[in-house]
Amino acid sequence: MTDPTTDPTFDSFLDVAPESPFPIQNLPYGVFTPPEASSPRVGVAIGDQVLDLALLTENDLFSLSAIQQERPFSKSSLNAFMALGASVWQPVRERIHTLLRADTPPLRDTPSLQTQVLHDRDAVTMHLPVDVGDYTDFYSSEHHARNVGTMFRGPENALKPNWKHLPVGYHGRASSVILSDTNVRRPCGQTRPNDDEPPVYGPSRLLDFELEMGFFTGPGNSRETPIPIDEAPEHIFGFCLVNDWSARDIQGWEYVPLGPFLGKSFATTISPWIVPMAALTPFRVPSPEQDPTPLPYLQHEGDWAFDVDLEVDLQTENMTTPATICRSNFRHMYWTVCQQLAHHTVNGCNTRPGDLMASGTLSGPTESSYGSMLELSWRGENPIELPSGESRSFLEDGDRVVMRGHAQGDGYRVGFGTAEGTILPASCE
Repeated sequence: MTDPTTDPTFDSFLDVAPESPFPIQNLPYGVFTPPEASSPRVGVAIGDQVLDLALLTENDLFSLSAIQQERPFSKSSLNAFMALGASVWQPVRERIHTLLRADTPPLRDTPSLQTQVLHDRDAVTMHLPVDVGDYTDFYSSEHHARNVGTMFRGPENALKPNWKHLPVGYHGRASSVILSDTNVRRPCGQTRPNDDEPPVYGPSRLLDFELEMGFFTGPGNSRETPIPIDEAPEHIFGFCLVNDWSARDIQGWEYVPLGPFLGKSFATTISPWIVPMAALTPFRVPSPEQDPTPLPYLQHEGDWAFDVDLEVDLQTENMTTPATICRSNFRHMYWTVCQQLAHHTVNGCNTRPGDLMASGTLSGPTESSYGSMLELSWRGENPIELPSGESRSFLEDGDRVVMRGHAQGDGYRVGFGTAEGTILPASCE
């Protein structure tokens, strides 16, 4: 049965431009404060507006008992709604879709209610949409893993022996996950510029971005109860853009033997809107063939890659407009999101509502699709040239990085907003 919420033939009674990232087929969730209010609440983006779900609840436009009892849309994060699970997410989505459709009257024919519950998107204040309790970053693009491995170990040893047997990941720092458009200060730490000299302390000189996607978990699982791979989709609430900022020189000195630490934990930027799994279902495509065949707990049926176009823009202080330096796609994932979640919990690890799982850098097969400065400049050996006449091997102070993504449908597109940030100078003492 076709999901009516993704049917391209439906339109909203609101004026939504064909190129808008937020048509009625998307309906992403975010947390915002209207200009006339002081308390954050949950909303849905539709065109150039935000639909206030807390006020819709107060006006008795949600008949679901779980929504009436829990009042999740009056909260300052999406966690309470995520905890209700897929059996609530879908009927809520269908109700929002019905209220916004051009052929249904409840909201369309009530201008006074529209004035209350619809806000100009440019006028609201966006907040971090989720109280992120835990954050795991994977390493699931084979193109990226081969590029980095080739740089440091040579092409014959590019992939570690375990890479094609399990989704490699590390536990990131949830406390430094930040909302798009938050500035990022250049981190300080230990580096070792010369192998024959002691390490030094100071600002990172090899600051980088990493183009990623992320998903948030729903109700979660209890400890010692793994999530079977066939049930993983029921635990995935939705997706966002992720920039896993990286200090390559700090990372390179510290990562042996336990992996990323201070080189990653200073900032991770996410986009403000969480696109539901349902909105991306029409864009599922076959995953790359996996050889060798994964172990049984990682085997699943169906297409679980997503055709989402991604791009990275860079703007220096001397540029009036940004330049696109990378175009890639979410489909460049060797390990699927279902495999990531199943592997994450197979040892009995419990997940909770709002846990963030990031894809790892989404590099494609061509140089223009490499998802980090490390790859684009090939470890700094081939600086990228910008329209301003400047060049970059890694990010400099004042540089602004903007990530975008969308899935193109039949006459509509599903977008995420942006994940962006500007580099501020270090303040090392």
